[in-house]
Amino acid sequence: MAKENTGQHQQTEARRKKLTLILGVSGLCILFYILGAWQNNNVPASYSKMGCETKSNPSSSTSSSSSESLDFKSHNQDEFKETNQTIKYFEPCDLSLSEYTPCEDRQRGRKFDRNMMKYRERHCPSKDELLYCLIPPPPNYKIPFKWPQSRDYAWYGNIPHKELSVEKAVQNWIQVEGDRFRFPGGGTMFPRGADAYIDDIARLIPLTNGGIRTAIDTGCGVASFGAYLLKRDIMAVSFAPRDTHEAQVQFALERGVPAIIGIMGSRRLPYPARAFDLAHYGLYLMEVDRVLRPGGYWILSGPPINWKQYWRGWERTEEDLKQEQDSIEDVAKSLCWKKVIEKGDLSIWQKPINHIECKKLKQNNKSPPICSSSDNADSAWYKDLEPCVTPLPNTNNPEESAGGALEDWPDRAFAVPPRIIRGTIQDINTEMFREDNEVWKERIAHYKKIVPELSRGRFRNIMDMNAYLGGFAASMLKYPSWVMNVVPVHAEKQTLGVIYERGLIGTYQDWCEGFSTYPRTYDMIHAGGLFTLYDNRCDLTLILLEMDRILRPEGTVVLRDNVEMLTKVEKIAKGMKWNTQIVDHEKGPYNPEKILVAVKTYWTGQPSNNSNNN
Repeated sequence: MAKENTGQHQQTEARRKKLTLILGVSGLCILFYILGAWQNNNVPASYSKMGCETKSNPSSSTSSSSSESLDFKSHNQDEFKETNQTIKYFEPCDLSLSEYTPCEDRQRGRKFDRNMMKYRERHCPSKDELLYCLIPPPPNYKIPFKWPQSRDYAWYGNIPHKELSVEKAVQNWIQVEGDRFRFPGGGTMFPRGADAYIDDIARLIPLTNGGIRTAIDTGCGVASFGAYLLKRDIMAVSFAPRDTHEAQVQFALERGVPAIIGIMGSRRLPYPARAFDLAHYGLYLMEVDRVLRPGGYWILSGPPINWKQYWRGWERTEEDLKQEQDSIEDVAKSLCWKKVIEKGDLSIWQKPINHIECKKLKQNNKSPPICSSSDNADSAWYKDLEPCVTPLPNTNNPEESAGGALEDWPDRAFAVPPRIIRGTIQDINTEMFREDNEVWKERIAHYKKIVPELSRGRFRNIMDMNAYLGGFAASMLKYPSWVMNVVPVHAEKQTLGVIYERGLIGTYQDWCEGFSTYPRTYDMIHAGGLFTLYDNRCDLTLILLEMDRILRPEGTVVLRDNVEMLTKVEKIAKGMKWNTQIVDHEKGPYNPEKILVAVKTYWTGQPSNNSNNN
């Protein structure tokens, strides 16, 4: 009996050593692949090292590399089901679709009412309009500049639009210099540059003490405001519609700055209540109030502020500008905001920390009224705006911050969020939150082994498609990256409010639809349990094609799920020209959850006679 146990132990150790060897080899395959592509800033060179094989895909305009998959089948004989189905390879879409954003299509938008900008909101394709092809990069596409250089430069071939450099030339948004764009840091309302403009704001309100961490910038231009807030440890979500000023959001993301396509229209913004410490512009003030945290600031500059000095240059009458400013002042007062200061071209208001005094004021002036407390203030997916003030959580003390006080940044990232302390997220308590943070320490250590470039600055724009409590994003804070935390509307627990209370950013999303971003705007996509969540809800192929659309060439995908689901996903991924491998869970080979790592190959679209790429 002892000999049998010894034999079994030796076999187990042998299997573990084999797994370790294979893991090391496969990890190096990915490393060689990514490093080669990054250094060349173009197509990865062919290589044959450590068991990495180079294969040619006839549907690609360049050669692609494929690394050996990890062999975990010996540990999971009962779970692993081999399939003999033929892989379906997806063809490239026409080059005219290189900037295709499925739910922000202008042709489709024209069918909708122009009232309250409804025609520029999300309108997703019908079933018969869905595309089953790969969105092609432009013919001259190059791997974007690495952060922080990307803040100031982008390749012209990646976003071949000169309109902004002409239309906004005097405002210094963007300049064309040979084969690249340069972003001088200018903007409509900051002629001396975004950096100097932010310094002006910092003289009026405390920007650098950690009390302000999350910001929202509406109508963001090329997101220079958000780009220069980053150096002050403030994370801004910049958003703008897809409009006549081509590709504002695309430029922002190409620079490595968080941004999303969106508009203040007839619906709520896709964020929970009390999400942001600071809001910049945005005249739909009741919706700004909903997403602004108690004690948060709203900043307005430009017309009509300081109209007495500038009214002649703005080509508007004194009466018109005065009336506009008076209207803004009245709305802010009706929201119970306090005007902190108006100095020069800047005017700043502050939201109260609770609604104790506001409720008293509303007894005499009920316009607009406070919304019903039964309404879910965090609900924001296709949720219509309401002409009322979103109520803050009840407090008993005038000095108490409604909903609970937040720690200053950076302690905020790992402090227990008030929504969890107050028990507003069902079945999630303080202990579970802390355990989740420990789990992510172990997971990131494992990811660094299977995707070595994770900790080396290779990935700037990252998305977590099923973010839960934001543990992945929090564990990535020490690296030069940012994470768009997505909470699916079908998730069992709606945790986006918790994520914002941690000083992180994110949005809601239904993954049966397209995401509000341009193609090729993320370096890395992470998702845990997403495909199990959406199995039988919609076509998983469409989710993977959407991932391919928003992922940059040579970008990386890390998926966690059960073996059966990952093998199904892997078959589709191979048809999209992704190089894939399935590796074991960080707890070892006997855990039923596995990890799929994929790298999108480099290829570009080819011009054709019927293509119309601007």
